[in-house]
Amino acid sequence: MLIQAISLAGAMTILAAFVLQLWGRLKADDAAYLWANTLGAGVLTVVAWIESQWGFLLMESVWTAVSLNGLVKRTRT
Repeated sequence: MLIQAISLAGAMTILAAFVLQLWGRLKADDAAYLWANTLGAGVLTVVAWIESQWGFLLMESVWTAVSLNGLVKRTRT
């Protein structure tokens, strides 16, 4: 039950950032958007690993890496 709550929190973090971006409140290169995606996807990556969900693990680990890369690039500029 706890793992489901953690998974929902990670998914809601990503979805909230996505909705805010669609509504024009965040841009895809805003720090808040990138942090939300990095943290949410990172949480879901751990959940996927624990649950042995390999396809989900692949998707979320790549999502985490891409979002983290965006944060690094943003920091450097």
